[in-house]
Amino acid sequence: MQTDYLFNGIKGYSQFRRFSYLFTIKTKGATNRYKILKFLDKYGLSATMDAFEASKRTLYRWKATLKRDKNEINSLKSTKPIHKRESKTPKAIIEEIGRLRKEYPNIGKVKLHILLKKWRIDSNLTLPSKSTIGRIISKDKDKMRMFPYRINSKSAVKPKIREFKNRKPKGLKTKPLHMWAVDTIERVFLGIRRYIMTMIDPNSRIAFAVAIPTKNTQYTSRVLATLIDGLLYDSNQSNANQFAIPSDNGTEFKKEFDTLLQEKRLTRYFTYPRSPKMNAHNERFNRTLQEQFVDYNDDLLFTDIDLFNEKMADWLILYNTKIPNHSLFMKSPVQYLLETNPECQMLWSNTEYIQMYFLSYTRFIT
Repeated sequence: MQTDYLFNGIKGYSQFRRFSYLFTIKTKGATNRYKILKFLDKYGLSATMDAFEASKRTLYRWKATLKRDKNEINSLKSTKPIHKRESKTPKAIIEEIGRLRKEYPNIGKVKLHILLKKWRIDSNLTLPSKSTIGRIISKDKDKMRMFPYRINSKSAVKPKIREFKNRKPKGLKTKPLHMWAVDTIERVFLGIRRYIMTMIDPNSRIAFAVAIPTKNTQYTSRVLATLIDGLLYDSNQSNANQFAIPSDNGTEFKKEFDTLLQEKRLTRYFTYPRSPKMNAHNERFNRTLQEQFVDYNDDLLFTDIDLFNEKMADWLILYNTKIPNHSLFMKSPVQYLLETNPECQMLWSNTEYIQMYFLSYTRFIT
């Protein structure tokens, strides 16, 4: 009999029941978790995860719980029941769900529920609910997930391995000029393709762009190297890993580009496929660049790419130093950067330095 619910309806009882554990004796589990959090504060996340085999998500959840309950150690007590109920779903149903997930790769629980209706009549078993089907799938070792197969150059069949890529944390805040979102613009004329690699700092909106003949990684990596050199970046500094490069999953940002990121110890963030909103600042700059410059100099992009880059360098100086930006309260990116971050004064107040910096972009093409 569940006595927990005898007093439901009494004002304040549900809140009392929620916090009643705060007045009980501290449990061994809560004390151990508190010690782990102390270890986290002293030695950092990586050491704590290795020492206690706890996930990052679990550690920060414990930390948030402790902060919410004003450092009450007993709030870390586990709420896991002593005796867990076990699923009573017949093995035949689980096997049939697995078979259907193979026949119809990765089909969802709602559609599975409909397909199981006819099978249930023939097998004389109780039809599980949609939520139960979802739990059966989630409890499976491989989530009953099917992956397509690929044939390599040696005619060997290999399954496509699912990659787990580093994503930008929600609400991430960085210092100015410490994160550079990159992307490419493709232009086509009479079957000829040209690309413009764009980079923007989401904090200050300072942006760079370079036209390249192809999207081969040898060109994109050189553009990134030029940007790093222009920022006087030092990979040996203690905060080197605070510099980040968000990008999509395009082939132009692999191989040599990825190798350069590893050499310079830069953090890499990938956007989800078909999710341009995750790189919204860069996408908006791409539109501005095309509407205000590229559309009027399109012929140079295909006939004289060096001259195109020189002209675009002049336009970028105007964009960064003169043209007001709505998101920066109608100030130019450099003006906003200097007003909000005076420590950048020495680098960005020199107009001649900016001119030389942009013109140096064209060196890798010749």
